Amino acid sequence: MKFAPTSILVTGGAGFIGSNFIHSFIADNRDCKITNLDILTYAGNLANLKSVERHPGYRFAKGDICDATLVAELLAAERIDAVINFAAESHVDRSILSPEIFVRTNLLGTQVLLEESRKHWKSGAVKDFRFLQVSTDEVYGSLGETGFFTEDMPLAPNSPYSATKAGADLLVRAYHETYGMHTLNTRCSNNYGPYHFPEKLIPLVISNIIERKTLPLYGDGLNIRDWLHVRDHAAALKLALENASSGAVYNVGGNNEWRNVEIVNLICDMMDERLGRKPGESRSLIRLVSDRPGHDRRYAIDSSRIRSELGWKPEYMFEKGIAETVEWYLEHREWVAEVTSGAYRDYYAVQYGENR
Repeated sequence: MKFAPTSILVTGGAGFIGSNFIHSFIADNRDCKITNLDILTYAGNLANLKSVERHPGYRFAKGDICDATLVAELLAAERIDAVINFAAESHVDRSILSPEIFVRTNLLGTQVLLEESRKHWKSGAVKDFRFLQVSTDEVYGSLGETGFFTEDMPLAPNSPYSATKAGADLLVRAYHETYGMHTLNTRCSNNYGPYHFPEKLIPLVISNIIERKTLPLYGDGLNIRDWLHVRDHAAALKLALENASSGAVYNVGGNNEWRNVEIVNLICDMMDERLGRKPGESRSLIRLVSDRPGHDRRYAIDSSRIRSELGWKPEYMFEKGIAETVEWYLEHREWVAEVTSGAYRDYYAVQYGENR
């Protein structure tokens, strides 16, 4: 039977994937309330949600998912019947420098959310309850030249970031197996699209080309990633929340593999044409740099389970999606400038009258 949530707690909703999910979900489910809990780290940007902040069913709460008291209060006050956990430290490079931050947010934070959700569910405050953990294909480790990640593969993370995400996935599984809680887990490939913080490959390349800055490329540039449009990801999450059986795990990928150097070259050529620059001008900015420790060589996802069981399929062809993404960043240069400078952090103070 299809689950129809009435009040959702979205954690990390001011980030890239979380904000895109909120936009998509509100458009399709106007009768469902959304509470967005976000601590607003450097990658959390309330300006991503300007168009929905006045929506009567939307509420923002600033706070930490590790704060059990706050989480419990929100679950009870808003009569939450579904939690979708996007909240995470997500940049691999940062996890190598400061792994303890990733352990706290990604692992401990998930445990707090699970435990307070379990108490809320067991209290009988809501008739039905679901917990959806949004994870990553990086928990599987690295692939060789062939093959795909499937949901039944063992987890073999290679970075502090992916290790904390894998640990969180196992906690979600444990709450299903031990307590009978209705949990779901999705593992996605690399997302791209609007509102992506420009430390990640695609928005970094776009913003650096605009400013004629160097385009750093790790190692030999031949690492392979599977790219998924963030709005296709949002659609998959909605389908899973509404239709998946308890304990289900789904891989969500675009079946769209690109070597890093290939995608950088593609964006360079598109930007040269769009900005009226000489062909090859942006490619001249590419510089190979020392490889990242533990840099996984290839990711590729088998999404056949979610396709066959839930009927999901990506709507965005990559050529169309990447062209729209480039255009979005060119049309939102003020947003990029604010995010890069950190000025967007003042938006919270202006909107909510708080000092930061």
